[in-house]
Amino acid sequence: MKSRKIPLNVKLIIIMTVVMLSVIGLKYLVEAGNKEQITINANYDLKQYMPVHESQINIDEIIQNNKNNISETIETEEIDLDYITKYNDNPELPKGLIQVIQEGRNGKQQAIIKKTYENGNLINEEQIGSKVTKSSIDKIVEVGTANYKSTYKIKIGDTLYVTSNTLILRTEPDINSENVAMINKNDSAKLLEIYNDWYKIAHNNEIGWVNSNCMTYINPNQKYEEGGNLGQKSKAELLSKLSYNMSLNKPSGLSLEQFKKIFENEDKDKKGIFKNNAQYFYYIEKQYNINGVFIAAVGVHESAWGTSKIATDKNNLFGYGAYDSSPYNSAYNFADYSEGIDLVARVFVKYYLNPAGTRIYESETATGKYYNGPTLNGINKRYATDKRWANSVYKWMEYLYNRL
Repeated sequence: MKSRKIPLNVKLIIIMTVVMLSVIGLKYLVEAGNKEQITINANYDLKQYMPVHESQINIDEIIQNNKNNISETIETEEIDLDYITKYNDNPELPKGLIQVIQEGRNGKQQAIIKKTYENGNLINEEQIGSKVTKSSIDKIVEVGTANYKSTYKIKIGDTLYVTSNTLILRTEPDINSENVAMINKNDSAKLLEIYNDWYKIAHNNEIGWVNSNCMTYINPNQKYEEGGNLGQKSKAELLSKLSYNMSLNKPSGLSLEQFKKIFENEDKDKKGIFKNNAQYFYYIEKQYNINGVFIAAVGVHESAWGTSKIATDKNNLFGYGAYDSSPYNSAYNFADYSEGIDLVARVFVKYYLNPAGTRIYESETATGKYYNGPTLNGINKRYATDKRWANSVYKWMEYLYNRL
């Protein structure tokens, strides 16, 4: 039987139909939420499927060949939904004393991540959507504001008191260990052992481990008179540790008064945002082992001293949560500036400043997902696309230190 030659125009229609169906199929997979990785490669060569008579159609005008071999992937990842910290003043506690009233718990969210590769190397990733699968629980902290301080150091054998509304006694110094009992606020217990951020205590007839931030030596039924003063490092001593390559996973050592001083009478702080929130840069140092001046400098740089629209409208000094495609709409909205300062500090500690597995705060361990060293240069590798971000932040760190 003699074969019939298919006309060129018919071949073109068939081929373009196949291509269109393939594109529609890919779109359906993405919209259906398929969790498998979908790769979109700009170098995929469709010319092999086109007719040989290229003089009749310019294939290069239809398919742009990416000479840099750039590809993108859309992936779904389950990540932590970090809790928010709420700060409340307590005028009956010594100035600067921090007590946890409710322990925070991270939730879970499914994040949709767009990753861009060049020659097989990851050059950018952007979160383009998310869905909460498990809600987080706020951490609630009381901070002493009385006009005296305390220099008392807790030791083995002391009688301590519960500050949290309810506190879980655990079998091991691990948030995931089994529960022994629930202890109520103001209950007393004897301190048996100290391990990192955990206390081993004896309460009634039970022994177990609790979060040390949820216990205090202060008897809730006893009033305290004005006591001693905490030591304060000099400006010269603090400046001697300042350098571009300093480790930022350590507190600056500034006192509460010194944090307030560096923002006093600052003309650039036109709205008084940093002056009115200076204490929170001190509180994050006490809880998370991070340089609070560094966090303040990041806020100054990212928000132009609190004047950016995101900072003004959303109490977000860091542009935290903003996607490149829609920075204002996607940026987190905080109830007040303290929430953003606390959250961003924990994000740096958990993802950027410590290697994976490092014990950090409240029995958490660092993921080290973006860790390249605890310095400004190390953070800059994954935190900001601007290669001079680290230099800009350090300029503000120097400025703030010199205001002491």
